[in-house]
Amino acid sequence: MKAHFSIRALALASVAWSGVLAIPAVAQDAAAPAVEEEAAIVVTARRREETLVSVPIAVSAFSGEALERGGAIDITDLANMTPNTTLEASRGTNSTLTAFIRGVGQQDPVSGFEQGVGIYLDDVYLNRPQGAILDIYDVERIEVLRGPQGTLYGRNTIGGAVKYVTKMLPQEFSLKLKGTYGSYDQADGIISVSAPLSDMIRVGGAFARLSRGGFGDNLTTGDENYNKDIWAGRATFEMGGYGQPVLMRITGDYTKDNSSARGGHRLIPGQLSGAPVLGNVFDTRGGLVDPKQYVKSYGLSMNITAELSDAVTLRSISAWRKDDSASPIDFDALPAVDVDVPAFYFNEQLSQEFQLLYDKGPLHGMIGFYYLDAKADTAFDVRLFTTVAGLTAYTQADVDTETYAIFGDFTFDITEKLSLSAGGRYTWDKRRADILRQNYLGGGSPLFGGAGVAFGAPSTNFNGEREYKKFTPRVSISYKPTPDHNIYASFSQGFKGGGFDPRGVGTNAPDLNGDGIRQDDEIASFLSFAPEQVDSYEVGYKGNFLDGALYVAVAGFYADYKDVQIPGSVACTVSVGGVATPSFCGVVSNAGKARFKGLEFESTARLGRDLMTPGDRLNLSTAIGYIDAEYREYITNIGGVPTDVAANREVQNTPKWTASGTMSYSTPVGAGSLYLASSVSWRSKTYQFEIPNPYIDQKGYALWDASIVYTAPDDRWTLGLHGKNLMDKEYKTSGYTFVGANAVTGAIINNAAGFPTPTLGREGTLTAFYGNPRQVFLTGTVKF
Repeated sequence: MKAHFSIRALALASVAWSGVLAIPAVAQDAAAPAVEEEAAIVVTARRREETLVSVPIAVSAFSGEALERGGAIDITDLANMTPNTTLEASRGTNSTLTAFIRGVGQQDPVSGFEQGVGIYLDDVYLNRPQGAILDIYDVERIEVLRGPQGTLYGRNTIGGAVKYVTKMLPQEFSLKLKGTYGSYDQADGIISVSAPLSDMIRVGGAFARLSRGGFGDNLTTGDENYNKDIWAGRATFEMGGYGQPVLMRITGDYTKDNSSARGGHRLIPGQLSGAPVLGNVFDTRGGLVDPKQYVKSYGLSMNITAELSDAVTLRSISAWRKDDSASPIDFDALPAVDVDVPAFYFNEQLSQEFQLLYDKGPLHGMIGFYYLDAKADTAFDVRLFTTVAGLTAYTQADVDTETYAIFGDFTFDITEKLSLSAGGRYTWDKRRADILRQNYLGGGSPLFGGAGVAFGAPSTNFNGEREYKKFTPRVSISYKPTPDHNIYASFSQGFKGGGFDPRGVGTNAPDLNGDGIRQDDEIASFLSFAPEQVDSYEVGYKGNFLDGALYVAVAGFYADYKDVQIPGSVACTVSVGGVATPSFCGVVSNAGKARFKGLEFESTARLGRDLMTPGDRLNLSTAIGYIDAEYREYITNIGGVPTDVAANREVQNTPKWTASGTMSYSTPVGAGSLYLASSVSWRSKTYQFEIPNPYIDQKGYALWDASIVYTAPDDRWTLGLHGKNLMDKEYKTSGYTFVGANAVTGAIINNAAGFPTPTLGREGTLTAFYGNPRQVFLTGTVKF
């Protein structure tokens, strides 16, 4: 039985608390730190340690203690408290990340498509989105960098970067136990332990068991839907540091996600079966159960920092990572094999980075070298048994990436108040692809245990490569009238590599030679797409006021986005042995141009001390983002004629407004302390795809969270009560759609029954996935 304990108690306490601290504005997380802590947070946005005020980049930073105090679960929680940022689970998955910052991102997880926001685990770039929803445990801080970071972070940080930084091991023995129990049978346990082996050597690790029952059920298979079943661990070996000239840190991590496949909620009745829409949005009827859902991700990294002199530091970051996933994705969310997609994802990467840092006198900066060798293999069926009995389109797409880059970034202090920074990165990017598409009749493909027999020649049997070279510069100027104030302006350029559409159908490639035979170069041109580029201009201000009682950061930005990569899948007809066969086709285009302009505001304010009790403190944190995102050119092929449909397209996963606000109050209780916080976050209307869809697009909504945490004397133990989405708001985060729409306007075409006309399968695929409902949970920690 799902436990919904203490909901009324926490809701009543939060209502009472919010009545005392009611605010019309909305802003950051319930874990917002005290303003002095916020101003003092050290970040490494420019790959060197600086305070938030000093760095001329729009960056939000969250300490591990603050995230824990607010009950943060994983990195998707950061989207509620960061301007112009979307972080969410990809449709139909539990741990694959969809990330957008300032209008730039990617939500297609198959091989061949690159992320638009870089995710970093201890400075190691995660090349693929599978397994990138990192749970928050044993974390020092998380930084969210907004805007292109191509100079210091590489080719796929065109929208920004998220840096997850784990804690260094302490110099003395440490043991921490944390337990959580809450609604939907949430039961988490985390053990963190470390010990010194000598004055120079320390070992430690953290082990986590994270589990939760489903928010709903699969009414066909009996499995729980939206459940959580994760085992994770991290082990660390450290030598040196803490004043020593050399620090070597070797870390290994492992995560196994055995959660059930996430099934979508149908928004329209079944057009063939007549199946009605379910009352609970977290229930599903999807019947695909093979392969069994799992995600395994693991890796090793070695980070060595050596101070060669008082001015020069050498850093080496070596890493190997691997992840394997199996996903039974039931697009139509019905027992029928209408649009069923069993899928495998196998990814592996090896990377090496060297950095040489210089810091002396008026000159600060670094030069570096980066290498990445990555393999991304995706295999999947598209089973259309209700269209033609046993019809399957099988795809095997192996896409390899090899990247080299040299980069540098330096700041020169012209005067004590005026600084000029300049940098650049030159990238060599090679993509190799092996793509096979084979049709089967009589069942699924043999790879997924199907009984299908190959039907005709492959519709794609392609092997090819492309090479891209790009220089991405960055320049900024900062003026500090005092050490507590920074006015800056910057220009930066971002670059995201091109590639090959793994879903492309080579037999549909244009016959450019007119000989009736599609040549390799014609197919390569048809399947490939060009790199993206963003030119971003930013002006900003950061400052501390009132002796540190108020921190403010304001940024305004303008960006030109070129050769925007728009991947998608549509229903199509493929000629197989001269027989017109219904199937699906990848449609990827460099749509043209987009323009983004916006404003961001963040602040933390100490509103008062000793208001009710000596030593108490009242704080307000806010974060507001506005973005005007629009396509200036969007070329699509309509009836064989290139047509600009920019006026009828929207930028996906980019609400015009994002805002959050937290009022927190801490007060001494005996020798301990009590922390209370109430927060609200709000997002305006969000389009899930470029073509507006009234069924799956999400109108504006607000989420209300609250926390009450008691900390014992000397921080020996804590006890916290947390509530997420206390008003139980129902909101969509993603979806699937295969229904008819006007090619120009995107308006949905209805059939005679008044429902959207199916274009792939016969039931009509219009399926949505939702954010978490109300959750209430208790957390307790004990330290030894």
